[in-house]
Amino acid sequence: MSPGIDLSVIERGWLSSNNILIGDGEGGAVLVDTGYSTHAPQTLALVQSALRGRALSKIFNTHLHSDHCGGNAELQRHFAVPLLVPPGQFDAAQAWDESRLSYQATGQTCERFHPDQMLVPGSTIQLGQGLWHVLAAPGHDPDAVMLFESNSGTLISADALWERGFGIVFPELDGVAAFDEVEATLDLIDGLPVTRVIPGHGAAFNDVKRALEEARRRLQGFKRDPVKHARYAAKALLKFHLIEVREQRLAALQTWAADTPVHRMLWARHFSQIPLEAWTLQVLDELRSSGALTMDADLIRDAVV
Repeated sequence: MSPGIDLSVIERGWLSSNNILIGDGEGGAVLVDTGYSTHAPQTLALVQSALRGRALSKIFNTHLHSDHCGGNAELQRHFAVPLLVPPGQFDAAQAWDESRLSYQATGQTCERFHPDQMLVPGSTIQLGQGLWHVLAAPGHDPDAVMLFESNSGTLISADALWERGFGIVFPELDGVAAFDEVEATLDLIDGLPVTRVIPGHGAAFNDVKRALEEARRRLQGFKRDPVKHARYAAKALLKFHLIEVREQRLAALQTWAADTPVHRMLWARHFSQIPLEAWTLQVLDELRSSGALTMDADLIRDAVV
């Protein structure tokens, strides 16, 4: 619970984003983010338990990456409540235009869902005793939003700020400059009277100053060496895939990587001096060295870190 507001956090494993329930002041609750699609039945069960007999009144998505909205379809079927998403990809999601959504490019799964309304930056939403400000948070995703409750100082930061960093800066992977947008979003957070951050992944935390310092240190490292960010992204995408499948033969994993547009693009832009399969094996070996996976002959297994 958060002091002064009716809020509870369902902290998830890294594949699924955290789920946040906020009392709406009318006997129900709003859910922020719905986790990854393969975890949708678990998300439904967790949300039903956390509601404690209350009704679910709305669903908000901070952005439309698959680990934040993959449970939308399952929850819409069960609860039949309005779904609000940021404006930038509202039309793409309504039309299910996979060329504009990220799931095909990243090789990730997301069942089709249907947004009903926009979660508009600059607007405010009264939920019980809490007044929530919808804030644009470009960088990790150009269309992402955060939610800030000004009375309690609670920030739902999604992937704009974690306790030890922030999410992959996806526009940079496409050659679109976005590190400055990350910095601007960090500056925005720094200028708010934030006392507690609920990130998209990991536990809520109160030491906002330390988290911002760590995020800025990491950002400066990526600015100095964009290839470092590209390698970080490649490792994260492969790790994310392994979290989902749990284990996979090396040949099948190499096929998945070669067929995944973002992985191929990272290789072509930064690492094409060596063959694609050799580079993918390098990335897997770095993940193995860090303890993020195990390699037993030709079987690759995810490891909890």
